[in-house]
Amino acid sequence: MQGKEKDDKMDDKYKELTGRLSRHIGTLRKSIPDTGQAFASLAQAAMADGALDQKTKEFMALAIGVATHCEGCIGFHVKKLVSLGATREEVMEVLGVAIYMGGGPSLMYAAEAEQAFDEFSQA
Repeated sequence: MQGKEKDDKMDDKYKELTGRLSRHIGTLRKSIPDTGQAFASLAQAAMADGALDQKTKEFMALAIGVATHCEGCIGFHVKKLVSLGATREEVMEVLGVAIYMGGGPSLMYAAEAEQAFDEFSQA
């Protein structure tokens, strides 16, 4: 790919990744419905507002996704954070903590999370 075409392709990385994973997760859930339903229930319970609000919990999930080097986790949690109104400054602070806790490898995935935030923040 050349110039702008390559940049446009990179700009869609996380949109494409989360879309592709969503399709495959849907297929997987049909193959193992009990496990899929149990995981969905766990996620819903864990992310429900309580002493911590959903946005705070999504920040935690993003930091864990960065620290564990999970691109899919980064994509889905950044997408949710954007929909919850997270600011770039908030996300950058979360990434700073993730880098602190995870070292150099987390720095690489924090850069991926920044890319995902920029991508999902575009209208």
